Amino acid sequence: MRRSVSILVLTGMVVLGLCVAAQAAQAAQGPAKIRVLLIGGDDVSAHNWREISETTREILVNSGKFDVKVCEDPLILESGTALKAYDVIVMTIYSQRVPVIPGQAQENLLSFVKGGKGFFVQHLASASFPKWEEFGKLCGRKWVMGTSGHGQRGVFAVKVVDKENPITKGLDNFQADDELYSKLQGTDEIHVLVEADSDWSKKTEPLLFTLPYGQGRVVHNAFGHDRKALMTPNVQKIITRGAEWAATGKVTE
Repeated sequence: MRRSVSILVLTGMVVLGLCVAAQAAQAAQGPAKIRVLLIGGDDVSAHNWREISETTREILVNSGKFDVKVCEDPLILESGTALKAYDVIVMTIYSQRVPVIPGQAQENLLSFVKGGKGFFVQHLASASFPKWEEFGKLCGRKWVMGTSGHGQRGVFAVKVVDKENPITKGLDNFQADDELYSKLQGTDEIHVLVEADSDWSKKTEPLLFTLPYGQGRVVHNAFGHDRKALMTPNVQKIITRGAEWAATGKVTE
């Protein structure tokens, strides 16, 4: 009888030890990474879309916060099952090759965000799906061919207008070397974080802003013409903080 009790005690101690070791290993690995679906691919000839996609992925991965999977076909949005594996969709593609996505793909994307997850749209990606009105509302503002535009790419002054928002907290005004997107279209309320004065439109243009969509969160980042533009230190922070906030509603930095 004593031997049976001893064996049970020993077994319990071994199991407890394994549990403690597993918990310690998990703690050493840190918190679970944010799961990102980055949709890149087809774009206008002025954009090296692969460079943009790979640089955006590099920025996210190097932060240590994200597990990033890249897809070069927007029709992945047709699979609601696939989307369930992610916390945020980062879209860098201007979808020329697929100008219209099927109704199921539209419904899946909107449901993904409305259900409490995140959407991060970057640079010309907001010009995608021009006949789909709700996509423009999801983006907050939308690039419309023939109406939106920009002057010559170059260095311009960027103003951080909300320095208390988690995405821009502590960021100072900075210089960007990029295209200053102007005349993005839309009338729904947005919360502007970063802006710049455009010589092309003669107006102050929003370049980074957020909006709620259902229970989810949207971040619109107008920076990102190429790798050089993306590698601006404050733009890198905007991308990592923006993707995290879109996914979770907070920034842990």
